[in-house]
Amino acid sequence: MNVRQHLESLPPYTPIEPFEVLSARIGRAPSQIVKLDANENPYGPLPVVREALGNLDFPHIYPDPESRALRKSLAKFTGLAEEYLLAGAGADELIDLLMRVLLEPNDCILSCPPTFGMYSFDAELSAARCVEVPRNPDFSLDIKAIHKAVTIHQPKILFVATPNNPDGSLLEAKAVDELLKLPLLVVLDEAYIEFAGENLGGGLSRMPEVSSRENLVVLRTFSKWAGLAGLRIGYGAFPLWLMPTLWKSKQPYNVNVAASVAAQVSLEHVEELSKVVQLLKNERERLFQSLQEMPYMKPYPTKANFILCRVLQRDAAELKSRLAQEHGIFIRYFNKPGLRDHIRISVGRPLDTDALLKALMSL
Repeated sequence: MNVRQHLESLPPYTPIEPFEVLSARIGRAPSQIVKLDANENPYGPLPVVREALGNLDFPHIYPDPESRALRKSLAKFTGLAEEYLLAGAGADELIDLLMRVLLEPNDCILSCPPTFGMYSFDAELSAARCVEVPRNPDFSLDIKAIHKAVTIHQPKILFVATPNNPDGSLLEAKAVDELLKLPLLVVLDEAYIEFAGENLGGGLSRMPEVSSRENLVVLRTFSKWAGLAGLRIGYGAFPLWLMPTLWKSKQPYNVNVAASVAAQVSLEHVEELSKVVQLLKNERERLFQSLQEMPYMKPYPTKANFILCRVLQRDAAELKSRLAQEHGIFIRYFNKPGLRDHIRISVGRPLDTDALLKALMSL
């Protein structure tokens, strides 16, 4: 027996590891680790969410395959009717699902690196091709190059993160409008939109437009703003022509009962979550200002809950390693073209920022 040939050469995705693995690796207790490498919310779920998780009524019963209660809550939150909404085990599942239902082997998607690595990974997993159109030096999209790539390669899907990971730049509205004129499906990944403006990004999200467009998909998640990364819960808005195929192609019980309850209770306490998001935005500004004052750091403006920095006159990979080994502080380093002299720092609590700045000044 052999595995599918295209999978033999598939490079593995490199995930971020949890506290217990990091703890064992460097010989420090989890309480001695400052984890700023995966854009997680350091405040975690709201207390009322933790309480709800401890009092689940039916953990022994399969979950609702249509996530009806959650989609009803999402409709109220997004202003979009339930029939456009689909929940998933994180937005990652929905990215994979889209490719599985739309792509034939050797079909093509477009991605604009540097960006989230799952787009190219899932394309290769589906035996499709990922054509990359690099971003401009300021991380804006090269619209002219995208148009050219569409003409040459005729991709079916364009994936664009906004705010983009790893730099945190927000796509301008006119750029989105230009992309939506293209003859393909535009998938906007808004995983960090809640940190981009006022009112949890509500005025910036393009999700309400899905009902009036045939080629727009918008993905969002509870991982970042709601502190539910470990429960894997995300959702998306899709044009109606696509929904019947998505419904019959997804795993029947893809959203577990704990994740569904946690998301619903979070949506019942949006005002409290807004305060947590504001804490992180305030800390983002403090961290950004402090990094600007360091002679070997060049932070980029960001609308997300992380800051990308170019490391000057030092080795970025070594800096990441020393922070972990000597101080128990974990940040992200990307061994990728264009980013090898960069690090990405997730925004944490004030005490996390204090520890990081102290460590950086000592190195």
